[in-house]
Amino acid sequence: MSIDNPLWGAPRIHGELLKLGIDVSQSTVAKYMAKRRGPPSQGWRTFLRNHADGIAAIDLFVVPTLGFKLLFGIVILGHDRREIVHTNATYHPTAEWIARQVVEAFPWDEAPRYLIRDRDATYGQIYLNRQSAMSIRDRPTAPRSPWQNAYVEHVIGSIRRDLLDHVVVLREQHLRKLLHGYTEYYNRYRTHLGLDKDTPRSRAVQAAGSISALPQLGGLHRAYVRT
Repeated sequence: MSIDNPLWGAPRIHGELLKLGIDVSQSTVAKYMAKRRGPPSQGWRTFLRNHADGIAAIDLFVVPTLGFKLLFGIVILGHDRREIVHTNATYHPTAEWIARQVVEAFPWDEAPRYLIRDRDATYGQIYLNRQSAMSIRDRPTAPRSPWQNAYVEHVIGSIRRDLLDHVVVLREQHLRKLLHGYTEYYNRYRTHLGLDKDTPRSRAVQAAGSISALPQLGGLHRAYVRT
């Protein structure tokens, strides 16, 4: 009990044991409790695991164009099913633009409880005000700690490996179209190790019918279905 429930103290464990018919003293419970190796407060990874269904993450990434200009893509990811909720692109990301992306990603009755981001100065006061109005709690990561926003970082890595490393982006509209296409492919067909090899939008197992290969992202990938 002590190992499985690191937030429990001796009184709580003693009470549970009494309910199980194990009559020992509280001092004995305290004597044999597992030693704490970490801080008594909830760690970051524990926080992410315990609140996954109410957490989303947001991040920006840079994409060079054919004309050597820099575009900025944005990804908003739901932690629960690792589903890409929203993508977009712009040459000039501002706090107002990012705030608008959050509004487009989440209807008022579906906003997450927490939204994780890095400490980029682009997330200005307009962005924070919009979050507050939507009852979303801002959760910036610690300085120089990208691992704290690892889920969305991994998705951006997948976008680069699966798509952007194999195409030349022409302009803003082109990147936006590519990201929208990848979102559909990722959510519907790309299996995820963190979901026991299911897809973000859970896909039923098909056991009957002939197998067809559906080209995705201009033929870069295939989706296999039974028809």
